[in-house]
Amino acid sequence: MGNDTLFFLRAGIKGYSAEQRAEAVSRRIRETLAESGVPLDSIVVLESDVSSDIVAGDRLLLSVYDIDASLQGANRADLAQRYVTLIRAGVARHREDRSHATLLTGVIRSAGATILLVLLLRLLSWGQRSLENALGLRVHGIAIQNYEIIKADWLRSAIRYVSRLVKWVLAIILVYAYLEFVLTRFVWTRHFADGLLDLTVQPLIIIGSSVLAYLPNLFFLVILFIVVRYVLKILRILFGEIGKGKIVLPGFYADWANPTFKIVRLLVVALGVVVAFPYIPGSNSPAFQGISIFLGVLFSLGSTSAVANVVAGVILTYMRSFRVEDFVKIQDTLGIVVSHGLLVTKIQTPKNEEVTIPNATVLGTHVINYSVRAKGGNLILPTSVTIGYDAPWRQVHALLCMAAEKTDGVLKEPAPFVLQRSLDDFYVSYELNVYTRTPQRMLWIYSDLHRNIQDAFNEYGVQIMSPNYLSDRAHPTLVPKDQWYAPPARKPGEPGADS
Repeated sequence: MGNDTLFFLRAGIKGYSAEQRAEAVSRRIRETLAESGVPLDSIVVLESDVSSDIVAGDRLLLSVYDIDASLQGANRADLAQRYVTLIRAGVARHREDRSHATLLTGVIRSAGATILLVLLLRLLSWGQRSLENALGLRVHGIAIQNYEIIKADWLRSAIRYVSRLVKWVLAIILVYAYLEFVLTRFVWTRHFADGLLDLTVQPLIIIGSSVLAYLPNLFFLVILFIVVRYVLKILRILFGEIGKGKIVLPGFYADWANPTFKIVRLLVVALGVVVAFPYIPGSNSPAFQGISIFLGVLFSLGSTSAVANVVAGVILTYMRSFRVEDFVKIQDTLGIVVSHGLLVTKIQTPKNEEVTIPNATVLGTHVINYSVRAKGGNLILPTSVTIGYDAPWRQVHALLCMAAEKTDGVLKEPAPFVLQRSLDDFYVSYELNVYTRTPQRMLWIYSDLHRNIQDAFNEYGVQIMSPNYLSDRAHPTLVPKDQWYAPPARKPGEPGADS
């Protein structure tokens, strides 16, 4: 009878199993149903010595034997009559479900249910928006005195999300009820309605049972998360106090506190992930392990240079070659260190250029840190001039020191000093060394110093022997003092004068 079960046959007869008998009976009943002219009262029982035969007109539907009755715990004739009643009811129901009146009624009710569903969904959306607007105007932030603990925007967002969640839950319930109602209106879709609840509930049951089975692991992960979180908080406080100098560890510098905390934090998190991994759902599945291996290979292949830079960054941190705001020279780059991370070091040049240098490159080259010595006033800036042998060296020393004294940024103490670097073929090479505490102004100090050297040597008539020459000129290569401010140069105090 389609997907309906009228009764069960449990006994095999004359070489036929119970399944074969049931299949044969089902086929005969379906053939009877196909003949719409068979009246219901033609389905009767004909008794014989060995069986009670159920027939529909002249067609045999089923023979009921004593073994069937004994298995059912009933009289053979009564059992046959019961089967007749069930068959007649099934045939009547089958014909009624497929009648034009029933189908028309199902179509009308389904159309009505569709219209009702659309109206209810629209009403639900309208109610959700109205509720959001009404509550949104009345919601205010939660504050203690003048401090707002929970902002009004957060509460409005929470109301909006909750209202939308409720709307979708109610919409799903309405759609489910609609499908259940419509599918049961027609005999061909009724079995889908019967399985609709199973399709919805069975996954929820599986999810619920899985969640219950996973609760011990989940509890362990929650405890592990709390422990790791509070360990990181304690470490943050500890290294914060070390960085402020309130806690002093022998041989441990305060500027090491922040990078050391980052390294320790990474190790603690990595340890927590390793401990938590076996308790993650699906961690033992081949798919999960395959994805983990694939991602690990990609990370290994793509992060070789990154790992090298990270290792170099850690080494540079503990070497203390430089710190942020130090004035350094790395290879050909001169400037102030603006940031030093695990991967790169950034330098701002005197021309306001920001240069990014990988830490592996920094570790592999020489680094000149001008700020370390400048803090103690011991940074020396050297510059050289070449003067002929006809100029007294004591005068040259005095002129160079006089130029240094006029230069801004050069310290008076320790006093500048002059070295005679070499005695060349045509001139003597003098090196002036000055002290400064402002290495970041190095370019400007050199510029002022060179200008003052030119002025001093021109004023006292001493010729600077650069570039090289082959013979003495008839007149010394000097700039007379009255030509120092030849146009377009301007004297000090005049508008636009060069300082």
